Amino acid sequence: MQQAICIDRLFIFQGIVVTKYVFAIVAAAIAFAAASPARADRCDDLAAQLAKQIDGLKVGRTVAGVVYLTHPAVKQATLGCSARNKQNEIFASSASRRPPKEFFDFIASATALVFTIPKGDALRGAQRCANRIGFLRGKNIVTRYRKLDIRCTGSREGTNVTVSRELDNKG
Repeated sequence: MQQAICIDRLFIFQGIVVTKYVFAIVAAAIAFAAASPARADRCDDLAAQLAKQIDGLKVGRTVAGVVYLTHPAVKQATLGCSARNKQNEIFASSASRRPPKEFFDFIASATALVFTIPKGDALRGAQRCANRIGFLRGKNIVTRYRKLDIRCTGSREGTNVTVSRELDNKG
């Protein structure tokens, strides 16, 4: 049986002498650890919600605040978590220069769920950005549509589309 004896600001706990302040700090740390529930962070919850809502989407590993996603319509896809200056970020890469309709459907569905905007607006913004890639405007296109920052990059290997939203600076 454990016993604690108090002798003028010193606690003797199983033969170890502990001061009152160290004992209070340890007790507070144990109480805090026991009180906070163990749960996944918001980014993992959002990735799980995306997997439930989008057919064929599978959630992969989470590395350094980035959740890797797999889907049949995209070559590579990631969900970037919130940072100091960005709310979230959706990245998708296509294997072809002109991505198919399914690629844009995936981006629109993910963007609509992450940023809570209508799917039609997300689809229009991504298609508008990707259609501007070409000889006259260049290979790197940056547009702003419905408070979303949409970046499209074209190369020989395919097309990359990144959708993000900056945090509001209220200060």
